[in-house]
Amino acid sequence: MPTYTNDTDSSQQAEDIRNTERARLRALVAGDTDAAGPLHAPEFQLITPIGMPLSKDEYLAAIVSGQIKYLGWEPGPIAVRQQQNGYAVIRYRARLEIVFSGHRVAPGDYWHTDTYEHRDGRWMVVWSQATAISQMP
Repeated sequence: MPTYTNDTDSSQQAEDIRNTERARLRALVAGDTDAAGPLHAPEFQLITPIGMPLSKDEYLAAIVSGQIKYLGWEPGPIAVRQQQNGYAVIRYRARLEIVFSGHRVAPGDYWHTDTYEHRDGRWMVVWSQATAISQMP
């Protein structure tokens, strides 16, 4: 049976995962795909808030082309749930400002859930899903 740590894990490994996610977000906002690339597994897939799947190559190409331009991405506390064998899931709420296909999207709050794997001595994101948090009137 797998052993899990809890969502408030403060171990060095959990902090490494959080730091990797924060570095990934900084690189994406900066449009620095050279820095962002190694933080994504070759088989990375993003499911966008509108349900569109993007591969690593599609996602990074959209950032390079300006089709996706992050103006801001402010994560809240990052919960980490990890197995002892190099797999982890993170979840956090974030405030995003983004331009998509030339259209500025109103700043909004999103839940992010990402799976991470430890490979070749470092953590990298494998799957990512973002869900918009609707603002009720």
